[in-house]
Amino acid sequence: MKIILNGVEKTIDKPCRIADLIEDKDYHYMAANVNNRLRELDYIIKDSSEIQLLDLKNADVCRIYQSTLRYVILMATKNVFPNAKIIFNYSVSRSIFASVSQLGHPFLQEDLNQILWEVNRIIEQDYPIKRYSITKEEAYQYYQSIGCLDKVKILKYRKEDTVHTYECNGYKNYMFGYMLRSTGYLKKFNIKLYSPGFIVSYPRSECGGEIPNFQEERVFRASLKDANRWADTSRSGSISQMNEIVETNRALEFINICEARHNRQLADLGNKIMENIDNIHLIAVAGPSSSGKTTFTNRLRIELKSRGIDPLMISIDNFYNDPQFAPRDKDGNPDFEHIDSLDRTLFNEVLYKLIQGESVSLPVYDFKTRTRHFETPIRLHHHQPILIEGIHALNDDLTPSIATEEKFKIYIAPLAQYRIDDHNPISISDIRLIRRIVRDHQYRNTNCEKTLATWQSVRNGEFKWIYPFQNNADFVFNSELSYELCVMQKHAIPLLKEVPSDSPNFITANRLVKFLKYFKSISDKWIPCNSILREFIGDSIFYTEDTI
Repeated sequence: MKIILNGVEKTIDKPCRIADLIEDKDYHYMAANVNNRLRELDYIIKDSSEIQLLDLKNADVCRIYQSTLRYVILMATKNVFPNAKIIFNYSVSRSIFASVSQLGHPFLQEDLNQILWEVNRIIEQDYPIKRYSITKEEAYQYYQSIGCLDKVKILKYRKEDTVHTYECNGYKNYMFGYMLRSTGYLKKFNIKLYSPGFIVSYPRSECGGEIPNFQEERVFRASLKDANRWADTSRSGSISQMNEIVETNRALEFINICEARHNRQLADLGNKIMENIDNIHLIAVAGPSSSGKTTFTNRLRIELKSRGIDPLMISIDNFYNDPQFAPRDKDGNPDFEHIDSLDRTLFNEVLYKLIQGESVSLPVYDFKTRTRHFETPIRLHHHQPILIEGIHALNDDLTPSIATEEKFKIYIAPLAQYRIDDHNPISISDIRLIRRIVRDHQYRNTNCEKTLATWQSVRNGEFKWIYPFQNNADFVFNSELSYELCVMQKHAIPLLKEVPSDSPNFITANRLVKFLKYFKSISDKWIPCNSILREFIGDSIFYTEDTI
């Protein structure tokens, strides 16, 4: 049969594993794209195929690497501390946090040293990792026997009759994703004590397959700890826990509780701004894509108006330069996410004059004609701050004319701590991607495939223009709603399934469907009209004409 391997045509006489087709002593290649399907290197090629070998510059490979690293850490911990329990969650600085319990004593550096020594030993031995298929009943019995009740509970929602599991030198577990073919592939990782557990840093595709530097993010550590506490106390941190809420007819109450948490955050934010309103001239809101910025900004405006503060909302979009003057990306196209695509001189001139009490005409940019006109002049009232929202809002280079102490900066993102089970966290960026897919279909007439195709570009912009400035925030608003994937799944799954199998985006679509299908469904009718979730599923009060 004929195959095309990395663009070179070859002929093979009989079925063989992908690993047998390559000479890779350094373990550079870690997975493969086979006819637009992600495959492990032990996958057997039985038909004519087009194969693209993948390394750590590929996001899917980094997920495989991370899954295998979690697996080996769990294996090592089991060998050293048989009774210990580890729960993984996504954490600060593009790392994973592992909490450790049931040791019988506080987790200390010497405990981590023992785990790390065993991890390195397992990697040095280069044990093969084998994938097996077993029945759901066999999986149920096995996980029950070793006390993994979180995995027992999730099996209830698995529609398939079989379950995949991986075995390595007698250790069995399943990480809800593909794995590397042996432990020796794990050459790059950092593990450090981070109370009350440890932080695991691993290679990232956006860093060219290298490990990003760990940066302590004080603001976000507090927010994530709060998210973890909430998940624990509300018993909504895993799919099975959330499904149990739905099955026991507590969904409506839980929706109201989650929305009340947003209300409380808004009230706390309103208090902070009110306390310092004499010094605040600019309120700036920024966050990554699909964080709920539009709804949040409108709700913040209402919160402040209820306190007698009437912020003037100014759209940064009206300060775009003509595209011919915009910076160019690596492909020579206008880079509209670059800060220099904005007329910063005009923007600062408008803000400065308004703050100084002058009358100013605000620009309105027409994206169709690429022209700008100016509205009737306006003047700020006493104690009337300016409210802006946009990708560069937290970047002081956008507003150098305003003193730092006169700015109040808000970062918004869904800092969720969801898990499939204790060992398999759900990525925060995947939650935002699902939101964006549903919103683009609902409001922008954009199909799922196009949204998936542009997602990496969106993420690249976030790493360049948002995340470097997030620590400048005076307040972090956590826009996650613990019930949301029970609502989003029925919107997202049909759109994801429309992505054709020959599409280069099929791998991502298929991956998202695999965990979304575990969620029980919640009806849209229970979602409040001012909820951030309405920004994505529709019928938001902020997108509706007032016809009363």
